[in-house]
Amino acid sequence: MKVFRLNNQSVSKVIGLLLLLVGFSMQAQNADKAKALLDKVSAKVKTYKNIQLDFKYNLQNTKENINQDSKGNVTLSGNQYILNFMGVTKMCDGKKTYTISKEDEEVTVASVGKGEDDNDTPAKMLTFFSKGFKYAWDITQTVKGKKIQYVKLTPISSKDDRKQILVGVDVASNTIYNTITVGKNGTKVTLTVNSFKTNVALPKNHFTFVKAKYPNYYINNLD
Repeated sequence: MKVFRLNNQSVSKVIGLLLLLVGFSMQAQNADKAKALLDKVSAKVKTYKNIQLDFKYNLQNTKENINQDSKGNVTLSGNQYILNFMGVTKMCDGKKTYTISKEDEEVTVASVGKGEDDNDTPAKMLTFFSKGFKYAWDITQTVKGKKIQYVKLTPISSKDDRKQILVGVDVASNTIYNTITVGKNGTKVTLTVNSFKTNVALPKNHFTFVKAKYPNYYINNLD
């Protein structure tokens, strides 16, 4: 019986193929692990009656010499929300959105689904990562005594303006600590959650727009 022997070059090729297969296997496992962690976050968010959070916003673009900080807060309950950010209040009662600008003394009213940015509503802030991305397990950091595990998201669509997003998850509570979004134009936006409260006692009409509170405001109805 003839015996086939592998030469050194053939052995190297076989080892290379094995390492490649192992690498693919580990990547798949890491992707599954990353997706599973984010699924836990989404599942936990859905158990709350409402959520209140304060956040810090930072925008950087070194090419344009931009480094902008701001703070905001948002109250969420299902598809209803009130967002206060950069001097503007945006309220949604589930059917209509009301964008209130104190500086301009104007309220812009639009039905849900008609706004350009309805896909980026605060209600989706904590669950946006559920689909449309490739997932990868990233670094772990300890921040203020909390273990933060990062998951790297890469948009599947080539039309997406975002290059990648890092989602930092507080492992102990399965809640989001921060998100770091890097755009294809070099802009980096970091959102950091400063406080996170759930199931807060809210007034019955908390998400209802009351026109009488803005007597001198121009009402710009887009419907």
